[in-house]
Amino acid sequence: MAGTPDVNLDGSLITGCTPFGSRTTTLSLHNEEETAIAAGNGDGNEPSGRYILVAGRADEKDGLRQTIAGGVLKPGITYRVAGWIGLGAGAARGTSHPVRVNLGVTMDDDDNESLQVECGAVCAEAGGWTEIMGAFRLRTEPRGAALYVHGGPAGVGVKVMDLRVFQTDREARFRQLKDKTDQARKRDVILKLGAATGAASVRVVQMDNSFPFGTCINTTVIQNPAFLDFFTNHFDWAVFENELKWYHTEAQQGQLNYADADALLALCDRLRKRVRGHCVFWSVDGDVQQWVKNLGKDELKSAVQSRLEGLVSRYAGKFPHYDVNNEMLHGQFFRDRLADEDVPAFMFKEVARLDPEPALFVNDFNVECGNDPNATPEKYAEQVAWLESCGAVVGGIGLQGHVQNPVGEVICAALDRLATTGVPIWFTELDVSEPDVSLRAKDLEVVLREAYAHPAVEGVVLWGFMQNTMWRQDAWLVDADGTVNEAGQMFLNLQREWKTDVRGNADGDGNFKFRGFHGRYFVEVTTATGCRMLKTFTVEKGDNTPLLVDLGDA
Repeated sequence: MAGTPDVNLDGSLITGCTPFGSRTTTLSLHNEEETAIAAGNGDGNEPSGRYILVAGRADEKDGLRQTIAGGVLKPGITYRVAGWIGLGAGAARGTSHPVRVNLGVTMDDDDNESLQVECGAVCAEAGGWTEIMGAFRLRTEPRGAALYVHGGPAGVGVKVMDLRVFQTDREARFRQLKDKTDQARKRDVILKLGAATGAASVRVVQMDNSFPFGTCINTTVIQNPAFLDFFTNHFDWAVFENELKWYHTEAQQGQLNYADADALLALCDRLRKRVRGHCVFWSVDGDVQQWVKNLGKDELKSAVQSRLEGLVSRYAGKFPHYDVNNEMLHGQFFRDRLADEDVPAFMFKEVARLDPEPALFVNDFNVECGNDPNATPEKYAEQVAWLESCGAVVGGIGLQGHVQNPVGEVICAALDRLATTGVPIWFTELDVSEPDVSLRAKDLEVVLREAYAHPAVEGVVLWGFMQNTMWRQDAWLVDADGTVNEAGQMFLNLQREWKTDVRGNADGDGNFKFRGFHGRYFVEVTTATGCRMLKTFTVEKGDNTPLLVDLGDA
């Protein structure tokens, strides 16, 4: 807009700002004085206190346009969008509204922005600041680009502080995670062989890691020998893709079909795989079968009770986990139709009554991505706290993890916030969609390393792994012919990296010391006289004291 000065917001890639949208939209520069600003997420990017106020907004699409210097955005690079967003005049104190950041990209010579890329979103607050933690990646180099900040109702001012774009550095992040992983997943061990063994040679091999990996399966994919072989050899857990969902077990009212679920469960029993129960109910309107939607309030209440008693009683003791009411951040079908805000808590308590053993999970998507105002970590933590206040026992927080362009620091920030609930976290439906298999491998590594390094995360379940069998495109680890691709090889490499294999000699006191990942081990001891001894033991998570293993008692 003519007459509007450029404002540099301390971003190395960003050159200036202008208002966009209605002619009444204006920008002005201010210093934060009254409201304390929360610290950043520990990546060295702390708030400066200087912000731009976007005022005079006549439409929710009105906002700020911030130019990105030409030629700096390169294809195939993951860029992070960071900064702080608040609401100004016109917003009642204590309220919040979604504010989004998009990237407009010019790909041709006519200077028209032909591509809009979502880069992040927050629930901005009146009287406070919320950190933007978004990301994007381009497939081709643009001629020009600009960030757009917009959202919030018309008439409400939007405050933008330190909006920046910068390239992520995976390798630097992985180096940061090394010590964190060591503390979260390893323990010092002292094997006591006894002085009589002398200068014995010792070989310690980890058989399995106590951190579980799983995958979804269905009645079709298990008929594929290549799928079944990879599943059998590389996963500890399973989850049924659709076979336990209400729309599958009772597609028509009163016509129950548990045959598919029974067959999959029998297979997993034979293979000694544990199974997540997914899911008892699904909150999103579009995923509820039509006959359920057609029920009146009293009929629906009866159907809900029948579903609970029919499913949970039938499989009592079979599923260590249940996703009780799927995606409650994105839907509230049962709450709305039954006109009862307490229905989700009732579902949790009824499942626990019918089968006291399973850990009962909330399960939702986009929480770890920083791009969905409906699914922020704060809202998810509040949901858990509300369920607990109603007497429900929440045994797990499920992050679905259908991700794209993941950034480690963004994922970690979400995990840190959820960890404050004290409830264990699982990635329950992880897949990473990216056509370039090399980038896919790198993206998957980002998520897996963050999950494995975080002490609150207790497992990862993939939402499939084989080409032509997955819900999302461009996410497979194994080609249709059974060939493990680069992303799959990265997954296998990490599984090997996270197992301990050490050898050496006992010290003069007959002890052998090492630091190993949690899990089951065997040790082979060969004495100076050639005698051999094989023993097994388990390294469990503990405090900072070494685990003492007397091999005479192992």
